[in-house]
Amino acid sequence: MAHQASTHSPYLNVDAIWSRVGVSRLLQVAFACTTLSLVVHRAGYSAPYGIFCMCVWCVCCAVSAFVTSCELTRLHGCMRGISWGDFTATFAMLATLASLTAAIVYPVYFAQLACYPIGCEVRDFRLAASVFAALLVVAYAVEVGLTRARPGQVTSYMATVPGLLKVVQAYAACIIFGALANDSQYRRFAATQWCVAVYSFCFVVTVVIIILSVAGRTGMLRCPFERCVVTFTVLAVLMYMSAAVIWPVFCFDSKYGSAQRPQPCPRGRCPWDSQLVVTVFTHVNLLLYIIDLVYSQRIRFTSRP
Repeated sequence: MAHQASTHSPYLNVDAIWSRVGVSRLLQVAFACTTLSLVVHRAGYSAPYGIFCMCVWCVCCAVSAFVTSCELTRLHGCMRGISWGDFTATFAMLATLASLTAAIVYPVYFAQLACYPIGCEVRDFRLAASVFAALLVVAYAVEVGLTRARPGQVTSYMATVPGLLKVVQAYAACIIFGALANDSQYRRFAATQWCVAVYSFCFVVTVVIIILSVAGRTGMLRCPFERCVVTFTVLAVLMYMSAAVIWPVFCFDSKYGSAQRPQPCPRGRCPWDSQLVVTVFTHVNLLLYIIDLVYSQRIRFTSRP
């Protein structure tokens, strides 16, 4: 029986695959799969650091393949309760940070230039895995650069600089929590407990902002979403400023702690090291929130008629 020619658009969106963003996503899948194959086949991994790297590469490979498939088949248009542009922008930024961490951790703990004692073949596989892990970071960073909102462009919130900074802020807070959990001795003083409350409050609100954006539920707020976000950012800057002063004083001042790394103090289980990591990333997050606030005001100013 003869069929009438369809007047609808093609089922497969080939242009989405061969665009610059599509090519970067294909490279992400290829680099993640190659890295996983090298590590599983011969390079090897062990300990929590290796498991973390494997989890990062597995998730990156799976989600990038899912995003590419949805773009190719246009299935993302059938999804309800999700803002596709916010989701892809959020994942690209998160994957950039996570894969960057893995690309640093794996060579530090597993790669080496000498053959002894692991053997030259294992060494070569580990070096190759490190190279492809670095290429994976570049592929995700390229996508972030290509999809980032340009001045005057109407796009999803998470593709803007403040939206991308929210992902970085949440990721930096996760590093702080990891250091706090690693015998940081934050329960010794009420002041350091206040700092933990600051980190927790800002992290939770930042994650809620990301979830509302990805779920397309920013209209649920009674006040305009942008105004709520800017108000929170001002509060976060003030709270992080207090933590950036209090935490170093109660950890490294001679009255409460030690300015020098104590000896002996086993690497990986030294409270002083954890306190130093918290200090560094407290100031990093403070800077990120300040940049977020400045950029939000800049967008607000330029968007006015």
